[in-house]
Amino acid sequence: MTRAAAELADEVGFDNVTLSAVARKFGVKDPSLYSHVRNLQDLRTRIALLGAVEMTDSIAAAVAGRAGKDALVAFADAYRDFAGRYPGRYAATQSRVDPTAIADAPGLLRSVELTTAMLRAYNLDDDDLIDAGRLLRSTFHGFATLETSGGFAHSRETDTSWAHILDALHLLLLQWPTLEENR
Repeated sequence: MTRAAAELADEVGFDNVTLSAVARKFGVKDPSLYSHVRNLQDLRTRIALLGAVEMTDSIAAAVAGRAGKDALVAFADAYRDFAGRYPGRYAATQSRVDPTAIADAPGLLRSVELTTAMLRAYNLDDDDLIDAGRLLRSTFHGFATLETSGGFAHSRETDTSWAHILDALHLLLLQWPTLEENR
């Protein structure tokens, strides 16, 4: 049922997934869903966890055997591709869910591990790894969100901009400032 709900989210948007909409998709009455999920929040959490595992698997496959800029580009491209191909699942992965429901979620833990492993090639310390990870997530999410919503109306090809952004991020990571340098 979670996969069908995720497919529905990709079709109609994550915010439009309701128990009634899922019931209609299955051709059943709403109450019959309660033997599978507790409530709408439970279903949305399941979609988020499924999306996280699928996205992480996609990124892991893309970065396998790569390091440095090659890993950064592969990671970013897989991220962008997932967001574009699975907009509902991607939106679910960005939604706020109950921390206790996802505390041991393998997809989320693996995502952090993949990001950290990719960034280790840039010789960042632990705090800088967190900051760099936040920078990358913000950049990738912002670009993917704007791109999928039609927010780039300029004639310049988005792929060209994407390549330049990744080049700039690579250079920034190579020259990552330390806190002591900023004082």
